[in-house]
Amino acid sequence: MTTARAQTAAPPAAAERRSPDYLAGYPPALVHQVEAAITQGRLADALRRRYPQAHDVRSDRALHDYVQALKAAHLRSAPPLAKVRFDNTLHVIRNALGTHTAISRVQGSRLQAKREIRIAMLFREAPEAFLRMIVVHELAHLRVRDHDKAFYQLCVHMAPDYHQYEFDLRAYLAYRAAGGAALWEA
Repeated sequence: MTTARAQTAAPPAAAERRSPDYLAGYPPALVHQVEAAITQGRLADALRRRYPQAHDVRSDRALHDYVQALKAAHLRSAPPLAKVRFDNTLHVIRNALGTHTAISRVQGSRLQAKREIRIAMLFREAPEAFLRMIVVHELAHLRVRDHDKAFYQLCVHMAPDYHQYEFDLRAYLAYRAAGGAALWEA
């Protein structure tokens, strides 16, 4: 993503890194619309109208309950989760909004896998739709490892508006990367 500021500014210092292109893969005309809305200050208002308030899931326990409810509704036979928590070490800049890991440990003569889901702190103060999108994404990895057609079909099964939520989240991340302020607060 290129902004007017980036075009006229001096080259970034070595310590400064270019933010990820959150809208990569979308049609150029759509990316241009988002960039224009950011530049003209219209994107923040559009997102606030579409998503007027942040969710109430603030603690790790509440997040665990939220994830377990979605898992129970859509993935009953999926492996159990050992841990679900918000993680302040996940950085959006490194393209990690959430992670799903399986940690294998030897217990007696068996290998036991403990599965964990960690969600970036960004989602603690976000609309419920954004939280649902990232949780659905990580839950889908319980069944499908790769980001293929089956993976996205499962995501849409759990959240019918998954693709819209993902696009809106990516637009919000592009807005934040361009220097925009957080739109929702606890």
